[in-house]
Amino acid sequence: MRELPDELISQIAAGEVVERPASVVRELIDNALDAGARQITLRLLAGGVRLISVEDDGSGIPREELGSALKRHATSKIGNLAELESVHTMGFRGEALAAIHSIADVSLLSREAGSEDGHAWMLHGRTGELSPAARTHGTTIEVRELFYTTPARRKFLKTDATELAHCLEAVRRHALARPDVGFAVWHEGKLVEQWRACHQDDAQAALTQRLGDVLGQDFIEQSLALDWRSQGIRAWGRAGLPDAARARADRQFAYVNGRFVRDKVIAHAARSAYEDLLHGQRQPAYALFIEIDPTRVDVNVHPTKIEVRFRDGREVHQAVRHAIENALAAPRSTAADKPAGQAGHDLTTGNPPAESRTGVAESPAATPALAMPRVQLGLGIQHPPPAAGKNWNAPWSRPEPVGHKVEDLSLLWQPGHALDSTPAPQGGQAGDAAADRPPTAWKPAQESATPASSADAAQPPDAGHWPLGRAIAQLHGIYLLAENAQGLVLVDMHAAHERIVYERLKQQFDASDGAGLQSQPLLIPATFAATPAEIASAETGAEALHRLGLEISPFSPRTLAVRAVPAALAQGDIIELARGVLAELAQYDASTVVQRARNELLATMACHGAVRASRRLTLEEMNALLRQMESTERSDQCNHGRPTWRQLALRELDALFLRGR
Repeated sequence: MRELPDELISQIAAGEVVERPASVVRELIDNALDAGARQITLRLLAGGVRLISVEDDGSGIPREELGSALKRHATSKIGNLAELESVHTMGFRGEALAAIHSIADVSLLSREAGSEDGHAWMLHGRTGELSPAARTHGTTIEVRELFYTTPARRKFLKTDATELAHCLEAVRRHALARPDVGFAVWHEGKLVEQWRACHQDDAQAALTQRLGDVLGQDFIEQSLALDWRSQGIRAWGRAGLPDAARARADRQFAYVNGRFVRDKVIAHAARSAYEDLLHGQRQPAYALFIEIDPTRVDVNVHPTKIEVRFRDGREVHQAVRHAIENALAAPRSTAADKPAGQAGHDLTTGNPPAESRTGVAESPAATPALAMPRVQLGLGIQHPPPAAGKNWNAPWSRPEPVGHKVEDLSLLWQPGHALDSTPAPQGGQAGDAAADRPPTAWKPAQESATPASSADAAQPPDAGHWPLGRAIAQLHGIYLLAENAQGLVLVDMHAAHERIVYERLKQQFDASDGAGLQSQPLLIPATFAATPAEIASAETGAEALHRLGLEISPFSPRTLAVRAVPAALAQGDIIELARGVLAELAQYDASTVVQRARNELLATMACHGAVRASRRLTLEEMNALLRQMESTERSDQCNHGRPTWRQLALRELDALFLRGR
């Protein structure tokens, strides 16, 4: 047994901290930000292999501390355990510079702000000598010939272009978190990236500007501002629209107290918020910032500080999920139609309204119901409004009855219907296939006792008044065509109705006073060998399991028995279902697990209950569907994440026919 020499210890630490030039860039920019820099300039040669130079205008390093800057675990940021447990700086371990110095040639030039010296001081890493030099206040650190002491590791580096791309990504991550700081990147003497400091007083406006500069204006146009505060946690930033999802997770940026992190809790929470809004394996784009008391998060769990551990991961999970869900809930179809100050999101600029720049999503309940003519649906009889004006479009209001009716569209938006297995009465033609029937989860309800006023009923339909416009035709029994103030709207009939039914089912489930899903007892319990974690989850999550229609109890000290399952899943793989639910209960909040399982079942029910393709609708039924889309949360995507409608602007139609050329 022998002690390792300090140089070898530092090189071992370098293997943990320094993977490639981008690792050095990250550590040096962390130090610059901790020093209060407002402008950071990065200069690179050969992708950072030959030279990495980081120059800042921060507070600088006092002359008497320069000699310790390259020593192992030398730092001015923490001094005791209490400070370690409440770290609020980007760096704190005090090993980065020493590790870099052990595998490269490092020099450090610094001048302390307010120093009485008329010059800066240069520290030569190889010799340890200090010499005067010219510089304004701040620090410049140069790292030359990376891995020159460990040539074997240098062979693992990629091409200069690849290493440069990783360095740019490291700077980009810092730039997104600090809009108040300017960044410039030079490579081989050429300016390759520059992001100027944003000077807006409003944090959300500054972030929006920086996101547009770094990620492109398309990200702003295709994202929503969000801001959620709960139990001492703030989750804010921007969440990409489902339509802008990507094949790769390359636009997912998560920060905890300004530090870029890769965290499974945050990633899972964000993904669960998009769960029934994304198609297939598409990945959402977001820039999410978590602000939390530093004592409630441990950042000292990984040498590169890219991983964290929360004291209560479930509350963070809930905050992130609710923040994104609320931002995505409001239908985008109503945004452009609302008066100034009421729109939840500007479709042309991607910016939130003036009074909601914090990004707090407007409550859907606060949105007034859109008026529509009082007509009777589903019986093949259409009555014009009692006081129709001379401008009333009689052909539109009284089409010839064609095809089947969507009988319960009129019932669909009436509140107060309880979940019930009794089929709704079918008023259409006999012999409809079961798959073609409308949802049967509601009993018919009486019309509201309060009649619509004559003034309201007399209002003629106006394509400019309704965001999704006025229905004009049905195409091949699949798509609805409508005209609005912007041009032509195309609607996938089945996808839109499926989302409407799905959201209504979720509301009714939530209003069932916690009764949960109907369960079916098993004649012979299904037993399986369980881990201690699974047994603990079954005991502590008994209430959540009951809401899911599951009954799981100990059969022996190492065995669990499934005694009841959701009635809709009785024919599935019971043991795999139980294990999957227990695994999620162990890692995530019980309410999240219940919601996910509930959503999967209700989505299946909604898909079978929605109006089918090739179903011919009357114009009143088409317009009823459009109005309900405008007032239904998440109506821009169906349950499977496919879009439900598309807008073709007049200028696009003009371009098709070369008008104006």
